[in-house]
Amino acid sequence: QCAVTELARNVINLEGANSSEFDPKTPFPVIDLLPEQKKIKIKGGTVRLGTYSCKLEKDSLAFKTFNQEMIYERHRHRYEFNNSYKDNFSKHGIRFSGLNQDLNLVEIVELPNHPWFVGVQFHPGPRSII
Repeated sequence: QCAVTELARNVINLEGANSSEFDPKTPFPVIDLLPEQKKIKIKGGTVRLGTYSCKLEKDSLAFKTFNQEMIYERHRHRYEFNNSYKDNFSKHGIRFSGLNQDLNLVEIVELPNHPWFVGVQFHPGPRSII
């Protein structure tokens, strides 16, 4: 989440961009609750918890790291990348190299022209090789 916020502020120049978890009044909520979650009042009902699939682009740093097209990683969070900003991020050279296709969620972002800038939404842990 922090990597996406940093990119929004300093690469795309979205002054005040933030996660709505940290600043509910941010003018650019690049990290936000999913629209269907906003109506849920019991917080436990909005947590994405457990292992989810992530499809990697074959010519990405993520693919080179995992050396496979489909990975499964752990999650425990409520906030996600706000897909309404995808086009703007892409126009500025930010790559979405890992996606959960079932839920249409961004899992991994990269800067292709950087030696190693990879941000992940999941929690790399004992089963991850990152």
